[in-house]
Amino acid sequence: MKKGTFLVLILCSVLTFNNTQAQLLKKLKDKVNQAANKVLDKKVDSTINTAAGLPADGEGSSGTGTGPNGKPVNKGGAGLKNTPPPDVAEQIKEAETANTAGNYSDARYAIQQALIGVELQIGKEILKSLPITVNSLPADTLQDKLVSTQWGWNNLTILRVYTDGKDKEATISIGNNLMYSSLAYLYFNNTYMQANMNDQNIKQIKVKGNKAIIQYDDSKGYTLIVPLGQSSMIVWECVNYADETEVTNTAAAFDIDGLKKMLGEQ
Repeated sequence: MKKGTFLVLILCSVLTFNNTQAQLLKKLKDKVNQAANKVLDKKVDSTINTAAGLPADGEGSSGTGTGPNGKPVNKGGAGLKNTPPPDVAEQIKEAETANTAGNYSDARYAIQQALIGVELQIGKEILKSLPITVNSLPADTLQDKLVSTQWGWNNLTILRVYTDGKDKEATISIGNNLMYSSLAYLYFNNTYMQANMNDQNIKQIKVKGNKAIIQYDDSKGYTLIVPLGQSSMIVWECVNYADETEVTNTAAAFDIDGLKKMLGEQ
């Protein structure tokens, strides 16, 4: 065999061996990467599940029925049922009985419950008095809310939403509103200063003879606040309204003086 031919055969053998070895190494590398990815994915899933309070293995509450740290995982329950508002007459009777027995703590609690019952009854009457439609926006009564945590109107909140079901909405809240109470206090006590008078985003107006504040924010829309007394107010939050006139027309559709009387503020 000629020397040149022999060298060519040797070279081909070496190249073939190197190519085969490279393919084997690539396959081995791919398998290693796949295995590593599975381990990494499992660790990531385990970390996420643990943070979410789920079983670390990602298999939910099946299997052993235990979660992280070996604690049992809840698989269901009947939940809580709505309780009726306190019966005012019954709570007053209980307060009298407890007071006679010298159990003043129970007497105080019963009086609190009676006052909460009164507030909730008034709140229901206020909801009934609100318009069903305001400037072509129907009320979504499924979103009606009535909350009373203690006695006094500063703990009573009544909420109703008017919406077209798309992008236009007006939310009215009556009673306590911690989000806006500080703003109303500062503004009506002349301590609020407008940062830019050329681009005013808040100002004082009147709605049906009542002092009010109207504010505009690009992300939230319009907010109109009418104080009702020392601790309560009516707040309209209007999203995708054309201008402040449309907002004040919405507020004018409500019997503000009537609401004051029902809340005992007038």
